[in-house]
Amino acid sequence: MVHIRAMTKTDASTVSRLLGQSWRRTYSPILGDETAAQLSDDRHAPQKLAAELEDDNKMSFVAERPDGSIAGYAMAEMDDRGDVTLNRLHVEPQEFGSGLAVDLLHAVLAAHAGIPSIALEVIEGNDRAIAFYRKHGFEVVEHRPAAHGVAGHASLIMRRLLPRA
Repeated sequence: MVHIRAMTKTDASTVSRLLGQSWRRTYSPILGDETAAQLSDDRHAPQKLAAELEDDNKMSFVAERPDGSIAGYAMAEMDDRGDVTLNRLHVEPQEFGSGLAVDLLHAVLAAHAGIPSIALEVIEGNDRAIAFYRKHGFEVVEHRPAAHGVAGHASLIMRRLLPRA
């Protein structure tokens, strides 16, 4: 049984590896090997992930197996207006279809209970993620150039309305 918990600084190296592998697997076919690796290495360095834990507007979760290994990770951020964006949701490939991604998504949603909606950005071509988010109530609300240095690629902005408490 996998346990979802808040990420700690001691998880940063493991989460960095998980993110790096996930980014390369997912985005190399879309962005090219070099670009995917460069973007991931820059954004997902252990020290950057650890520093994010100090930001009160960001919430990070890990999915921990009984043996202590990390099988998944999610991070959401609230902006100054109170809008929440799911910035990251990654699971190891052996967990695909296990419900782990859903558990991580539910942890993020529960942590932000009372907000009207949650948004995310996904690069076009990441069909697995787009299908997952659609299945879990997210709808495309905008089509725009990708953010975060992924020039020349398009993104979908997806949003899920949340029930009022």
